[in-house]
Amino acid sequence: MAAAVASSRFVKEVLPPPLNSSSEPPALFDGTTRLYISYTCPFAQRTWIVRNFKGLQEKIKLVGIDLQNRPDWYKEKVYPGNKVPSLEHDNEVKGESLDLIKFIDETFEGPKLLPDDPAKRQFAEELFSYSDNFNMLNFKSLPSPGDVGDEVVAAYDKIEEALLKFDDGPFFLGQFSLVDIAYAPFIERFQYSLAELKNYDVTKGRPKLALWIEELNKIDAYTCTRQDPKELLAGTKKRLGIA
Repeated sequence: MAAAVASSRFVKEVLPPPLNSSSEPPALFDGTTRLYISYTCPFAQRTWIVRNFKGLQEKIKLVGIDLQNRPDWYKEKVYPGNKVPSLEHDNEVKGESLDLIKFIDETFEGPKLLPDDPAKRQFAEELFSYSDNFNMLNFKSLPSPGDVGDEVVAAYDKIEEALLKFDDGPFFLGQFSLVDIAYAPFIERFQYSLAELKNYDVTKGRPKLALWIEELNKIDAYTCTRQDPKELLAGTKKRLGIA
Protein backbone atom coordinates (compact mmCIF):
# COMPACT_ATOMS: atom_id res chain seq x y z
CA MET A 1 0.00 0.00 0.00
CA ALA A 2 1.15 3.51 -0.77
CA ALA A 3 0.48 4.61 2.81
CA ALA A 4 2.87 2.00 4.16
CA VAL A 5 5.54 3.02 1.65
CA ALA A 6 5.16 6.65 2.60
CA SER A 7 5.36 5.90 6.32
CA SER A 8 8.78 4.38 5.78
CA ARG A 9 9.84 7.51 3.86
CA PHE A 10 8.51 9.91 6.46
CA VAL A 11 11.07 11.94 8.38
CA LYS A 12 10.01 14.07 11.34
CA GLU A 13 11.49 17.54 11.06
CA VAL A 14 12.02 20.64 13.14
CA LEU A 15 9.88 23.41 11.68
CA PRO A 16 11.58 26.73 10.92
CA PRO A 17 10.06 29.74 12.71
CA PRO A 18 7.58 31.73 10.59
CA LEU A 19 9.01 34.77 8.81
CA ASN A 20 7.41 38.14 9.59
CA SER A 21 7.72 41.79 8.56
CA SER A 22 11.13 42.11 10.18
CA SER A 23 12.56 38.94 8.55
CA GLU A 24 14.93 38.96 5.62
CA PRO A 25 13.83 36.91 2.60
CA PRO A 26 15.57 33.65 1.70
CA ALA A 27 17.92 33.65 -1.30
CA LEU A 28 15.08 33.74 -3.80
CA PHE A 29 15.27 31.95 -7.15
CA ASP A 30 18.60 30.31 -6.35
CA GLY A 31 17.49 26.87 -7.53
CA THR A 32 15.97 25.85 -4.20
CA THR A 33 12.39 24.61 -4.29
CA ARG A 34 10.45 26.30 -1.50
CA LEU A 35 6.93 25.78 -0.22
CA TYR A 36 5.60 28.91 1.48
CA ILE A 37 2.95 28.08 4.05
CA SER A 38 1.37 29.10 7.31
CA TYR A 39 1.39 26.29 9.84
CA THR A 40 -2.22 27.10 10.80
CA CYS A 41 -3.72 27.56 7.32
CA PRO A 42 -5.81 24.60 6.08
CA PHE A 43 -5.18 25.45 2.42
CA ALA A 44 -1.43 25.41 3.00
CA GLN A 45 -1.75 22.24 5.07
CA ARG A 46 -2.92 20.42 1.95
CA THR A 47 0.40 21.03 0.19
CA TRP A 48 2.39 20.30 3.34
CA ILE A 49 0.78 16.85 3.63
CA VAL A 50 1.53 15.98 0.00
CA ARG A 51 5.17 17.03 0.44
CA ASN A 52 5.49 14.86 3.52
CA PHE A 53 3.68 11.83 2.11
CA LYS A 54 5.90 11.78 -0.96
CA GLY A 55 9.03 11.98 1.17
CA LEU A 56 10.12 15.34 -0.23
CA GLN A 57 11.36 17.00 2.96
CA GLU A 58 14.87 17.32 1.51
CA LYS A 59 13.72 18.42 -1.95
CA ILE A 60 11.08 20.99 -0.99
CA LYS A 61 12.08 23.40 1.76
CA LEU A 62 9.33 24.73 4.02
CA VAL A 63 9.18 28.48 4.56
CA GLY A 64 6.71 29.55 7.22
CA ILE A 65 4.96 32.91 6.76
CA ASP A 66 3.35 34.82 9.62
CA LEU A 67 -0.02 35.75 8.13
CA GLN A 68 -0.74 38.26 10.88
CA ASN A 69 2.49 40.15 10.20
CA ARG A 70 3.50 39.31 6.64
CA PRO A 71 6.83 40.42 5.22
CA ASP A 72 6.44 42.93 2.40
CA TRP A 73 8.90 41.04 0.26
CA TYR A 74 6.57 38.04 0.07
CA LYS A 75 4.02 39.97 -2.00
CA GLU A 76 6.57 42.09 -3.84
CA LYS A 77 9.13 39.42 -4.76
CA VAL A 78 7.53 35.99 -4.32
CA TYR A 79 3.76 35.80 -4.78
CA PRO A 80 1.71 38.87 -5.78
CA GLY A 81 -1.44 37.17 -4.50
CA ASN A 82 0.09 37.48 -1.02
CA LYS A 83 -1.57 34.22 0.07
CA VAL A 84 -0.31 30.83 1.10
CA PRO A 85 0.46 28.28 -0.09
CA SER A 86 2.79 29.07 -2.93
CA LEU A 87 5.57 27.02 -4.47
CA GLU A 88 8.86 28.44 -5.78
CA HIS A 89 10.21 25.94 -8.33
CA ASP A 90 12.32 26.28 -11.48
CA ASN A 91 12.35 30.08 -11.25
CA GLU A 92 8.56 30.27 -11.14
CA VAL A 93 6.04 30.67 -8.33
CA LYS A 94 2.71 28.89 -8.44
CA GLY A 95 -0.26 29.22 -6.10
CA GLU A 96 -3.74 27.82 -5.32
CA SER A 97 -3.75 24.77 -3.08
CA LEU A 98 -5.72 22.33 -5.24
CA ASP A 99 -3.56 23.14 -8.26
CA LEU A 100 -0.41 22.80 -6.17
CA ILE A 101 -1.19 19.40 -4.69
CA LYS A 102 -1.72 18.06 -8.21
CA PHE A 103 1.44 19.75 -9.47
CA ILE A 104 3.59 18.38 -6.64
CA ASP A 105 2.19 14.89 -7.14
CA GLU A 106 2.82 14.96 -10.90
CA THR A 107 6.22 16.67 -10.84
CA PHE A 108 8.12 15.06 -7.99
CA GLU A 109 9.14 11.52 -7.10
CA GLY A 110 7.40 9.47 -4.44
CA PRO A 111 4.14 7.53 -4.17
CA LYS A 112 1.52 8.71 -6.65
CA LEU A 113 -1.56 10.12 -4.99
CA LEU A 114 -4.06 9.73 -7.84
CA PRO A 115 -4.91 6.30 -9.28
CA ASP A 116 -4.90 5.46 -12.99
CA ASP A 117 -8.48 4.15 -12.87
CA PRO A 118 -10.55 6.59 -15.02
CA ALA A 119 -13.66 6.18 -12.84
CA LYS A 120 -11.69 7.08 -9.73
CA ARG A 121 -10.06 10.05 -11.44
CA GLN A 122 -13.45 11.36 -12.57
CA PHE A 123 -14.83 10.99 -9.04
CA ALA A 124 -11.75 12.75 -7.69
CA GLU A 125 -12.44 15.76 -9.91
CA GLU A 126 -16.07 15.83 -8.74
CA LEU A 127 -14.94 15.90 -5.12
CA PHE A 128 -12.29 18.55 -5.78
CA SER A 129 -15.01 20.71 -7.35
CA TYR A 130 -17.31 20.20 -4.38
CA SER A 131 -14.69 21.01 -1.74
CA ASP A 132 -15.06 24.81 -1.90
CA ASN A 133 -18.83 24.58 -1.45
CA PHE A 134 -18.40 22.14 1.43
CA ASN A 135 -15.96 24.47 3.17
CA MET A 136 -18.14 27.55 2.59
CA LEU A 137 -21.22 25.86 4.11
CA ASN A 138 -19.25 24.92 7.20
CA PHE A 139 -17.60 28.31 7.68
CA LYS A 140 -20.96 30.08 7.25
CA SER A 141 -22.59 27.83 9.84
CA LEU A 142 -20.09 28.54 12.62
CA PRO A 143 -21.11 32.15 13.46
CA SER A 144 -24.81 31.62 12.71
CA PRO A 145 -27.19 31.38 15.68
CA GLY A 146 -28.89 28.16 16.66
CA ASP A 147 -28.17 24.58 15.71
CA VAL A 148 -26.44 23.28 12.62
CA GLY A 149 -28.61 23.87 9.57
CA ASP A 150 -29.97 21.33 7.11
CA GLU A 151 -27.42 22.33 4.46
CA VAL A 152 -24.51 21.37 6.71
CA VAL A 153 -26.17 18.09 7.68
CA ALA A 154 -26.69 17.33 3.99
CA ALA A 155 -23.04 18.20 3.26
CA TYR A 156 -21.81 15.59 5.74
CA ASP A 157 -24.31 13.08 4.42
CA LYS A 158 -22.80 13.69 0.98
CA ILE A 159 -19.32 13.00 2.40
CA GLU A 160 -20.58 9.76 3.97
CA GLU A 161 -22.11 8.74 0.65
CA ALA A 162 -18.88 9.54 -1.19
CA LEU A 163 -16.94 7.28 1.18
CA LEU A 164 -19.25 4.41 0.22
CA LYS A 165 -18.46 4.58 -3.50
CA PHE A 166 -15.31 2.44 -3.54
CA ASP A 167 -14.89 -0.60 -1.30
CA ASP A 168 -11.15 -1.27 -1.68
CA GLY A 169 -10.16 0.88 1.30
CA PRO A 170 -11.45 3.41 3.85
CA PHE A 171 -10.63 6.54 1.85
CA PHE A 172 -12.53 8.46 -0.83
CA LEU A 173 -10.93 6.57 -3.71
CA GLY A 174 -10.36 3.42 -1.67
CA GLN A 175 -6.69 4.09 -1.06
CA PHE A 176 -5.28 7.34 0.37
CA SER A 177 -5.19 10.05 -2.30
CA LEU A 178 -5.16 13.75 -3.06
CA VAL A 179 -8.90 13.83 -2.40
CA ASP A 180 -8.37 12.87 1.25
CA ILE A 181 -5.64 15.49 1.47
CA ALA A 182 -7.97 18.14 0.03
CA TYR A 183 -10.62 17.50 2.70
CA ALA A 184 -8.56 16.46 5.74
CA PRO A 185 -7.43 19.91 7.01
CA PHE A 186 -10.98 21.24 6.84
CA ILE A 187 -12.88 18.31 8.31
CA GLU A 188 -10.25 18.25 11.07
CA ARG A 189 -11.17 21.82 11.97
CA PHE A 190 -14.91 21.56 11.39
CA GLN A 191 -15.24 18.41 13.47
CA TYR A 192 -13.79 20.18 16.51
CA SER A 193 -15.44 23.56 15.87
CA LEU A 194 -18.93 22.17 15.32
CA ALA A 195 -18.64 20.03 18.44
CA GLU A 196 -17.53 23.00 20.54
CA LEU A 197 -19.80 25.70 19.09
CA LYS A 198 -22.88 23.71 18.02
CA ASN A 199 -22.64 20.51 20.05
CA TYR A 200 -22.78 18.67 16.72
CA ASP A 201 -20.91 15.40 16.12
CA VAL A 202 -20.16 15.07 12.41
CA THR A 203 -19.50 11.32 12.78
CA LYS A 204 -22.80 10.44 14.50
CA GLY A 205 -24.70 8.08 12.24
CA ARG A 206 -21.84 8.22 9.72
CA PRO A 207 -19.62 5.17 10.28
CA LYS A 208 -17.64 5.62 7.07
CA LEU A 209 -16.67 9.17 8.05
CA ALA A 210 -15.71 7.99 11.54
CA LEU A 211 -13.50 5.27 10.04
CA TRP A 212 -12.00 7.74 7.54
CA ILE A 213 -10.95 10.04 10.39
CA GLU A 214 -9.57 7.11 12.36
CA GLU A 215 -7.49 5.85 9.43
CA LEU A 216 -6.36 9.35 8.51
CA ASN A 217 -4.93 9.78 12.00
CA LYS A 218 -2.65 6.78 11.41
CA ILE A 219 -0.79 8.60 8.62
CA ASP A 220 2.32 10.34 9.96
CA ALA A 221 2.59 12.68 6.98
CA TYR A 222 -0.77 14.11 8.01
CA THR A 223 -0.65 13.98 11.80
CA CYS A 224 2.62 15.91 11.96
CA THR A 225 0.89 18.85 10.26
CA ARG A 226 -1.90 19.05 12.84
CA GLN A 227 -1.93 21.99 15.23
CA ASP A 228 -3.62 22.47 18.61
CA PRO A 229 -7.37 22.41 17.83
CA LYS A 230 -8.13 24.88 20.64
CA GLU A 231 -5.74 27.41 19.12
CA LEU A 232 -7.17 26.83 15.65
CA LEU A 233 -10.70 27.37 16.96
CA ALA A 234 -9.63 30.56 18.75
CA GLY A 235 -8.21 31.87 15.46
CA THR A 236 -11.38 30.90 13.58
CA LYS A 237 -13.60 32.64 16.15
CA LYS A 238 -11.50 35.79 15.87
CA ARG A 239 -11.68 35.82 12.05
CA LEU A 240 -15.43 35.17 12.01
CA GLY A 241 -16.26 37.55 14.85
CA ILE A 242 -17.61 34.84 17.16
CA ALA A 243 -17.70 35.90 20.81
